[in-house]
Amino acid sequence: MRSPARLMTGTATAAVTVIALGLTAAPSAYAGDDFGRLEITPATAPPGAKVTVNTTACGPKGSGIGDANSLDAGDFEVRKGTHKEVLVGQFTVPHDTRPGVYEIVVSCDNGKDAVGDLKVIGGGKPDRPDHDRPSGHVRTGVGGSVEPNSTQVALGVGVIGMAAVGGLWLLRRRTEPTEGS
Repeated sequence: MRSPARLMTGTATAAVTVIALGLTAAPSAYAGDDFGRLEITPATAPPGAKVTVNTTACGPKGSGIGDANSLDAGDFEVRKGTHKEVLVGQFTVPHDTRPGVYEIVVSCDNGKDAVGDLKVIGGGKPDRPDHDRPSGHVRTGVGGSVEPNSTQVALGVGVIGMAAVGGLWLLRRRTEPTEGS
């Protein structure tokens, strides 16, 4: 039989070990209380791409609202997916989003949040204004297609009329009989 002192020492050692293991395991087990993991697919996307987010932070019967306002995509609904405890939501990266890393947040009905980062590549807002593009009418010599101008129309009709009179005069001159033949 063991002595009571030895029994107390062994029990105290076991209790300290259990407490120490519990304290070291607690941060990893309970770290999701404030922020859970948000899986973003694709993690890197160009403007105009459809992005899907998944999280288990809301629980098996939970729901939530996604927040993609950091890249001006607004809020999106997060619903139960095909897997038991996974909630799924989708949004589209706006076409004028600049390249960079943007934080996406899902706020669950149970008070928990899930956070993830989306990297946007390519595209974005132009750095210079659009003033180098041509504007206005293009004069290509198509006649009156740009704007009606009665002076130009009258001159054109006059030129065609003179050409017709000149052509008739030349034809008549050729067909006249010559005097000595």
